[in-house]
Amino acid sequence: QVTLVESGGGLVQAGGSLRLSCAASGSILLFNTMGWYRQAPGKQRDLVAAITPGGSTNYVGSAKGRFTISTSIAKNTVYLQMNSLKPEDTAVYYCNAVVRVGEPSAWGQGTQVTVSS
Repeated sequence: QVTLVESGGGLVQAGGSLRLSCAASGSILLFNTMGWYRQAPGKQRDLVAAITPGGSTNYVGSAKGRFTISTSIAKNTVYLQMNSLKPEDTAVYYCNAVVRVGEPSAWGQGTQVTVSS
């Protein structure tokens, strides 16, 4: 069973930066895809960015050009560098790992990101 632990959230002013980390309990090379999702109050959980073990990345919506997803194979960790943060980025950010396509994926507990104007 995969365990994901996020860290790095917090309160930041608009225009600032944060780096989120997600440490996995096993080798991230075994995952089909890892990604970051976010959920604002009263809204659905949406994909922000995803990365494959080979390093292919996908960014969605306003994350393009501001956020960067990356991994450390040695640390079994996936990161989300967030720059030029906006109040609308405020949400709980969740780490996700797809072990096998078609099977339930693993989720972290979430980390709160709050951007003040």
